Amino acid sequence: MNIYQALARTVAVDRKNRLIRHGNSLKLVGKGRSAFVFRIKSSNKVIKIFFPEFAHIAKEEMAIYRLLQNIPYYPTIYDAGANYIVIDYIEGLTLFECVAKGKIITPLHMKEIDYALELATEQGLNPSDIHLRNIFITKDGDIKIIDVARYRQQKTCVQWQHFKRAYEQLYRKQFFPKKIATSYLNGIAFLYKKGIIPTYRTN
Repeated sequence: MNIYQALARTVAVDRKNRLIRHGNSLKLVGKGRSAFVFRIKSSNKVIKIFFPEFAHIAKEEMAIYRLLQNIPYYPTIYDAGANYIVIDYIEGLTLFECVAKGKIITPLHMKEIDYALELATEQGLNPSDIHLRNIFITKDGDIKIIDVARYRQQKTCVQWQHFKRAYEQLYRKQFFPKKIATSYLNGIAFLYKKGIIPTYRTN
């Protein structure tokens, strides 16, 4: 058993995927629809522990990260197991946090994200599930993209195209607020997923 397997075994969740316990070497830094993410203390790595019903995603995400290893916009993957992966810890803000905190997302950032997704496409992938919580602006101003498990799905994902159109038509306007409360952003995301708010044509 390697050190990452040992760390993964310190994490326990209940039947409702609520965290029961984790080892002292881990610090909880995030929770998504399918996993908890812990920073491994005294390191620049995180271990993503998938909930039992999503454990199979670990193998898929590992394979995709390995295809992206020569592209600097994606984290390095160090290890993977039956229900976990280990990747870089990213110090920075997600685009969601940027909007919530009023940190400006520049046109250069948008171009870099487009380029990063284009490079993934050149690897035979289909970037999907691209949303504001999956894209980081690091403390050095670089772009990093995480949560790539759906990059081999066949259907076309238009979330990023919709955000780009909203960025150009709304966010870049002088009158548009650059800082928006988290509760309001969550409300917009909920309505978008339900198809209640208008979306944009991408062609």
